Amino acid sequence: MNYAELSGAVAQDAALRRRQRLQPVGGEGDKLFPPTYPGEGRNAGPRHVLERRRVAGEDVWCALVDSVQSQANRLEEALLNAVREGAVVVPHVTVDFRPAQLAGLTEITSLDAPHRVYDAILRDSLLDGQAFPKSELGVRLAEAKPGAAAALLEVSPTALLFGAWNSTGEGGGLGAKFPRALVSEIAAVGVSVEQAETLSRDRNGGMITSVDVANAGRRTGSRIDPLGILRRVEVYQGEGKAWDVDQAKAGKKAKRVKPSEINHGNIAPSVQALGITCDYAEHTAVISFAGLRRLGFGGGEKDAAGRTYLAALGLFALAEQDARGYALRSRCDLVCEGRAPLQRVQADGSTPEVDLDREGARALYREAYDRAKAVGLALRDTPVRLVPQDKLVNIVRQSQHLALSGEGGDQDEAKVD
Repeated sequence: MNYAELSGAVAQDAALRRRQRLQPVGGEGDKLFPPTYPGEGRNAGPRHVLERRRVAGEDVWCALVDSVQSQANRLEEALLNAVREGAVVVPHVTVDFRPAQLAGLTEITSLDAPHRVYDAILRDSLLDGQAFPKSELGVRLAEAKPGAAAALLEVSPTALLFGAWNSTGEGGGLGAKFPRALVSEIAAVGVSVEQAETLSRDRNGGMITSVDVANAGRRTGSRIDPLGILRRVEVYQGEGKAWDVDQAKAGKKAKRVKPSEINHGNIAPSVQALGITCDYAEHTAVISFAGLRRLGFGGGEKDAAGRTYLAALGLFALAEQDARGYALRSRCDLVCEGRAPLQRVQADGSTPEVDLDREGARALYREAYDRAKAVGLALRDTPVRLVPQDKLVNIVRQSQHLALSGEGGDQDEAKVD
């Protein structure tokens, strides 16, 4: 695919899509471990997301392997790596934490911040000594709308591609919303599940039959302590996670705990309903040209060039992710079942194939970038550099201190009822 073909497709077609079949790298039928989510109800264990989907005319049990949000993060990570390797230029904003000398933290960019260019990390930073939201650029970003999105295109085009919401903008969360133009997801198809019928009574005393669906896979866990420390050993833990077998030596407010609570001793074997087997996994990626046509960058050739640039950015991101492979998480490593082609989804529903490899995607992106600049779109060649406000540095520093002392608690304090 060349630039003229992509530009024409963006102007008149519905979308570009690809449906890529995948198999576990261990071979067909090998066990996979999709992401886990909190179970329903108090003390419920973790679970996978299981749902019925319509596949080839049949209702089939499927499991979510990589969500739309997770895929967007992976695609942005692939773009950021390409930028850092010097392969291309992608406009973005970066917050430089290096002068603050915080442990393990150098910079956060709009390519890895959770809410992209509208993230609180950027909001609580400074541009040329001024609070970023109050700077000229910050005001332009706050005022951006789908029909007037040039400011985002210039400094954070991924916000237009993967979606963004200025949730802290004017009107208490009524800031501009930019829907995703690129949607990517991986699901396992034909998943083994267990179904159990339960009987209960309704208000009138009648019997109701309900079907509970559970994951058929199992994950085991255990640990044998090489030191042979028994759970009956008396251990005391005081403030600051200090511990000792002598209560007096454990420090103030020392209480008796199990050896496992100080990470010693055996962990009893356990079994959880986790892990899946499936017929195959499928990676579905769609770049909506209809969605891109809702975005405006000044009218005329600027609109055409800006929309084509975003489409090229999406194709480039997908190609870079392909090159990185599908090592999604522990025991969730996938490989292609043959290479599936890209398809142009035309207005009449026909789907001619598109030929584009990684080098072709890189070349197409570079040309789209140059053409966008040539028509007057001010895409940034270098990142917009911010520095964190003192209050942001201080909250991070305090959090790191508490974490190192074992007093900070979990990052996510949400309670599951």
